[in-house]
Amino acid sequence: MSENFEAKTLDSLINMPLATIDIKDDCGITDVPQINSKRSNESEWIKSDEVKKRKRKLKDYQPNYFLSIPITNREITGGIKILQNAIIQQDKRLAKAMVTDGSFHITLLVMQLLTEDEVNIGIDALLELKPFVEEILQGKHLILPFQGIDTFGNQVGFVKLAEGDHINTLLEIAETAKYIFQEKGILAGENRSFKPHLTFMKLSKAPWLRKNGIKKIDPELYEKFINHRFGEEMLYRIDLCSMLKKKQNNGYYHCDSSIVIDELESSSSAVLQSYSKDLPNWPRGEKNGGEPDDAELVRLSKRLVENAVLKAVQQYLEETQNKKQPGEGNSVKTEEADRNGSDRDNNRK
Repeated sequence: MSENFEAKTLDSLINMPLATIDIKDDCGITDVPQINSKRSNESEWIKSDEVKKRKRKLKDYQPNYFLSIPITNREITGGIKILQNAIIQQDKRLAKAMVTDGSFHITLLVMQLLTEDEVNIGIDALLELKPFVEEILQGKHLILPFQGIDTFGNQVGFVKLAEGDHINTLLEIAETAKYIFQEKGILAGENRSFKPHLTFMKLSKAPWLRKNGIKKIDPELYEKFINHRFGEEMLYRIDLCSMLKKKQNNGYYHCDSSIVIDELESSSSAVLQSYSKDLPNWPRGEKNGGEPDDAELVRLSKRLVENAVLKAVQQYLEETQNKKQPGEGNSVKTEEADRNGSDRDNNRK
């Protein structure tokens, strides 16, 4: 009876559908059933095809957009202009290698956006970045101090970001931005490590310089500024900018979208409210007899709000930073004192 039971049990086990079960022997070798082998081959082929496509994309990867932190403090920009002029006085040919006024910035991330849809995805990614940046800052301002000069291979001259905890914070923001953009399928980032810097000259801007014997930036040209302190910039805005589109009238890059950081945005709320009343006056679309659809209206509204924020913040920063310029406060007081002294003299007469 026991033998019959074992025989029946063995028969039932043989007839069980075990074709999809992998069996490992003592040597660690897996006996893969035929159906799994086919699926594995198909899976490997798909993975291989995806890798080839990814490699092809990376091969054609040419960044044409970037995240920019604009540098607007006049103490910094003015110091850079003095530096540039000092170099040009030593070699006038280098004037064409200088970064133009108005376009000073720190590049946070580079990326490739080839279509309007991809640009819109980039705008969405930038908007998603804002709460993460504010969480990283935890209500504090990120102050970026600039001091000293360095180069990349003696080809690109830049003002250095001084050492300090602010560098780690900026690196964290850059890594977060890279993650968010890549998660949305955007080719973003560089192979080299992120090194925040403020470029003031590039020999590549004037390729003919090489033919004229200028192959490197001579350190003697900027030795007087090697440890010069240029000033501090507060992170208040991050822009999504195009490398190829025509620059703005002020020399800054074409900007598709921006985020304003922390309390500076709230300080502009009154300005935003005054601008928002003009929403009905925006140009109408061509659909439905000239009436815009919901998506178009939302897009136009966003652009209007963004422009209002940028204008308000730019004005706010220029006013506050100009007040902090060395000597300006003293000159105002001197003028007032001169006027008061003149009035007293007139009264005496």
